[in-house]
Amino acid sequence: MPQVRTSTLQNGVLVVVVEQHSLPIITARLISDAGAMFEPADKAGLALLTADMLREGTGTLTGPDIAERMDRLGASFVTAGSFSLAQEQITVFAAASLKNALDDVNAAFTKATGIKVVTSYEASSALAKQIEAGAPADVFISADLRWMDYVAEHKLIDPNTRANLLGNKLVLIAPTDSKLANVTIADGFDLAKLAGDGRIAVADVKAVPAGLYAKAALEKLGAWAAAEPKLAQAENVRATLAFVARGETPVGIVYETDAKIEPKVKIIATFPDSSYPPVTYPVAATSSTKKSVVGQYLNFLRSAAAKAVFERYGFSYLIKPVS
Repeated sequence: MPQVRTSTLQNGVLVVVVEQHSLPIITARLISDAGAMFEPADKAGLALLTADMLREGTGTLTGPDIAERMDRLGASFVTAGSFSLAQEQITVFAAASLKNALDDVNAAFTKATGIKVVTSYEASSALAKQIEAGAPADVFISADLRWMDYVAEHKLIDPNTRANLLGNKLVLIAPTDSKLANVTIADGFDLAKLAGDGRIAVADVKAVPAGLYAKAALEKLGAWAAAEPKLAQAENVRATLAFVARGETPVGIVYETDAKIEPKVKIIATFPDSSYPPVTYPVAATSSTKKSVVGQYLNFLRSAAAKAVFERYGFSYLIKPVS
């Protein structure tokens, strides 16, 4: 049965933390509309009420509403006035390639804790610059070490929370109806010739992680000089994926996980691991966040439940789950 771990009334705001099996599962606030007295006669009932409101998405309960609901839940309150539920929320800045998998992880986290996650997906380079400019992010997940190092050097993350969470692979893709298939990538690989009269979709090779990895691979394989003039560069890896999915380019370079979520493309080759630095997704809390629930979120990313979701989408999981 859920139990109230803490409940503090300050200036008409009752802050409630609910736990089950000794683990916090809900952090919520019941806010008085007029600073009215609100005294729980049954703390277990308070836990049930909070959980009930979160589950149903109820925003406001009046005194009679509370009495009726508590009676239905088998608990009691002494109350006057009305109260609203303000759901805890955190903001995550995450690499564009994480979208589908992280959306599922965030949904599972919200279901388990009642804490809402608002996520902004974009190229890691763009997100790092936004954080530097003062954007209100609580957590940053980059698609490479370079941009996490950048925010760390500018003291924009809490170094004690940083961890390398996920890995990925670089692949060559084509539209599903393309005749290209089973391409071998090795030293001397001629990507420019493979593209024919078309262009090669890739993320921005000067800043975006997927583009940086792609450039490194092409340079290592001796394909860069011929391929560079034919590049169609996009603002992030999902935009690169869209170029190929729409048939605007005959080939493109993306992460393996991106190719797997787009039915209009197929993988025609995988770049050798030795041709580019390991694709690594570090995560950290920002130094500006003051939200205690960020720790819960970071712990959830390390959980067996999160690991299962990420691996289902094709990511490699780089840390040992904590639960």
